[in-house]
Amino acid sequence: MTDHDRLHPLRPFLKNWIWEHGRIGTRYLDCVDGEIKFDEGKKSHFAAEKYIYVPLDKDAEDDVSTDGPAIQEAGLARFLRAAQLGTPEEAGSVAEVQRAVQDCVELGLFSAYQLEAREAFARYAQEPMFEDEIRAAVVDDIRRIYAGMREQLALYDFSVLYGLPVPLLISETPFIDWRVRASPALPFVSLPLGPYCLLVGAPSGRSSRIGPVVWKAATAMGPLKDHNRWIMEHARLWLVATTDDQLVAVQSRFAVAIGSRQEDAKP
Repeated sequence: MTDHDRLHPLRPFLKNWIWEHGRIGTRYLDCVDGEIKFDEGKKSHFAAEKYIYVPLDKDAEDDVSTDGPAIQEAGLARFLRAAQLGTPEEAGSVAEVQRAVQDCVELGLFSAYQLEAREAFARYAQEPMFEDEIRAAVVDDIRRIYAGMREQLALYDFSVLYGLPVPLLISETPFIDWRVRASPALPFVSLPLGPYCLLVGAPSGRSSRIGPVVWKAATAMGPLKDHNRWIMEHARLWLVATTDDQLVAVQSRFAVAIGSRQEDAKP
């Protein structure tokens, strides 16, 4: 399978943003050049960045031939479709939904550490190190930050909010840790599952076992009302929306950033 045809880790989520009225494809903002574009078809070719996989299990072997966490693709697809349609009865059994949520968390963390991993690779590449030494150093850095977070999230209670009144944005880093990003901090993590559905995790107080996933019809975002702002502010490669209007509303921010980079690059 070529790099161009390889399934992007977030493509299962991006399927919920595909527009199928007249033209089939995805509306997105290219954060590199600040242009609003339309990606024809269902394959999300615009999401083509290379991913660096770091296994977060404490005892996991680092196998460079493994390019991502092991995901139950059919169960995840069923769960994501049910979330978008607001039909929890079609999401699968309790165990299947729990597994799908675990897969969502794995993919959320996978996307969350990509920028740090790329920056670490660039930093260590400046040192007199062999490639396998660079890889080992990057893996150590990422595990130091994210392995403990993964253990915490394994004991969180998760809810699916569906039927949201305002369509959500998604970017290449859609996982939001409200515990560190919001001010004051909020005891949540979240991941958009589709334009009108959101996965939210909160501390459970349990020391073992996973709780059942709760489904809630939501008419408001409540304390997570800044979701789209956080997604937009941390997008670096692409930003996907259901309408051009949503992208036009934030386009100027990327145009200013691009202008600043061009000025900095001038001799």
